[in-house]
Amino acid sequence: MSNLDLDAIVGAVRQNCHRSDAQYAGDLTLCTFLLKMRELYRWENAIPLTGEMPRSEVGDWMNARGQLWDGIESAPYLPIPLPGFDADPFESRRINGELLEHGYVYGGGYGRHCKPHFFLGELSRKESRHGFDIYVSGRELARDLDAPPGMYLDRTLFIRTEALRRWLWEKYEEWHWSRKNQAMGRAVACYPFDSAPEAALDAMTATETESVILHELGEAQIGAQLGGAWEGLLMAVLRSRAEIMVRAVRDLYADCLSTLPGLIERGDPAAIHFYFANLVGMRRKLAPELLVAYQHWLAQGDLAHLREVVAEGGQLWKTEVDALLALHGALGEGIGPAVEARMATRLACEAATMTK
Repeated sequence: MSNLDLDAIVGAVRQNCHRSDAQYAGDLTLCTFLLKMRELYRWENAIPLTGEMPRSEVGDWMNARGQLWDGIESAPYLPIPLPGFDADPFESRRINGELLEHGYVYGGGYGRHCKPHFFLGELSRKESRHGFDIYVSGRELARDLDAPPGMYLDRTLFIRTEALRRWLWEKYEEWHWSRKNQAMGRAVACYPFDSAPEAALDAMTATETESVILHELGEAQIGAQLGGAWEGLLMAVLRSRAEIMVRAVRDLYADCLSTLPGLIERGDPAAIHFYFANLVGMRRKLAPELLVAYQHWLAQGDLAHLREVVAEGGQLWKTEVDALLALHGALGEGIGPAVEARMATRLACEAATMTK
């Protein structure tokens, strides 16, 4: 086993996280920015999720972080120092070739709006499904402002349970304040949040780790089908309403291909309730038939109808993905208005169908 300078690696990854945040934090709405900054402060200072944060100290930290970002916004990303060589920070496979044997896992790739994401965590387990490697991480040593629980890079799935646990707590608190999301209330009721919130959160994280794996597997399978064509489409609609629509179509395809079939096979009510609690925004508008099937399951206790709707959805959203790619092939960079028009027609048809 080669010698590893973990401190130097952590330092480089954290610097790259700062540089990514410096470049892209301005893209967030003010409310989202403040929430993410609070959680980053909580993570950096190891404050329990149920613990209070000192407001004045958070404010001082945010000011200092802003000053740090001002000085590095245009700085290049640092290489990752490994035994015998320095690796480009986006060479995740090469970096993990050195780190995995030491019990660590690294991810460096691009997320929504092409924001670079970097993280370094302790490896909890590794497995393979359908020809894809799956790395599940635990405690994280480095992360940026936005910490997606699941990432798909180079035929590899990265599942970040610490990030997932934090995200789930945010979802619980959001529901706890308003009590408006009935599906979330049903999911919460499956765990002892009132009497043992930490244990409840651990149990929910274990359940939802599998759900994240299922969704990322769907994304991976679709990515293998589409190759680079989809990335070209995304770049053509970047930072527009059309991007939201395009991403929603692909998410629904992944969910009907992998996530929902897996949830139905497991038959875990907590996981099913949580999925529908988070079927929001454009996905909810585009696929109201899924909600109807969920309501049918609630009333009848039978997953057969949901299974049928999901199977039909797999073909429906594949057809839609193919149609969007064909539009991009015909229109190129000018595809945005055509996507919006196509989705507006679909939304109108869905609304008409639901009112009959």
